[in-house]
Amino acid sequence: MRQFLSQSYPDRKGLIFITGKDFRYMRQVLRTKPGDMVSIRLPDGTLQNTTVAQISEETRTLTLQVCSSKCSLTEKPESSEKHCVSAAQISANLNATEYWLFQFIAKPAKMEQIIRQAVECGVSCIVPIEGVFSQKQNIQAMNSTKGQRIERIIKEARQQSGSPIDTKVLPPMSLKDACLLWKDAVQTKPDNAAVALWERTEKSQPIHRIIGQKNVEMAVIAAGCEGGISSDEIEIMSEYGFVPVHFAVNILRCETAALYGIAAVQSAILENKSWVYRE
Repeated sequence: MRQFLSQSYPDRKGLIFITGKDFRYMRQVLRTKPGDMVSIRLPDGTLQNTTVAQISEETRTLTLQVCSSKCSLTEKPESSEKHCVSAAQISANLNATEYWLFQFIAKPAKMEQIIRQAVECGVSCIVPIEGVFSQKQNIQAMNSTKGQRIERIIKEARQQSGSPIDTKVLPPMSLKDACLLWKDAVQTKPDNAAVALWERTEKSQPIHRIIGQKNVEMAVIAAGCEGGISSDEIEIMSEYGFVPVHFAVNILRCETAALYGIAAVQSAILENKSWVYRE
């Protein structure tokens, strides 16, 4: 586990108490022991180092003691705290791009996998789309999915990957509504990129050409479900600035295509920014 997402702040003594399902996860899944180091992501985004101070099986409470140094996503760390620098801080200090995913609704198990992988990649907003090829039962399943289940998937993925991004999964909506949502989100951010992954080559462009020399602030990737994205849907998205992209690779499952597309767009943007990471 790269981090633990805490819903509360340390008390005056610098203690955080873990109970309930989180206690079970820490003890039975991660097998945490007294003295172990645990990185805590506080509600304000601060990454705090802690140690396991005490474990009570009787009250099912695990006590974390806050260490002296901490990392904030909004503050540049001093050289004396170099050991505390994380990839998340580097991204924040370098004005990282905000990523969205328009995912046409697939089978429930695949949707959960896509959400998990998108969270691990640092996608901030996932929009389930009721597409032409989305089966009716899959749309109904997505609409009836309990929020707690989605939140658990997000939490586990963030804790595993160490992502500082508080990923949100919006309620399912039509493609038109999703495009209007995107249009509103980028009104003040002209340097954006909108990519639609398509199995056909018509009007397709390379990702690097789409990004160009822009310092992309927001990027959205539209990925199809089983059956892909229809020509009519591509036309609708084109009206809102989306550009089709065709990957000349093997035929990909929808859950693979979404991950592949996110990774490709992120890599292209990072290369364009010419970011230099320090040890």
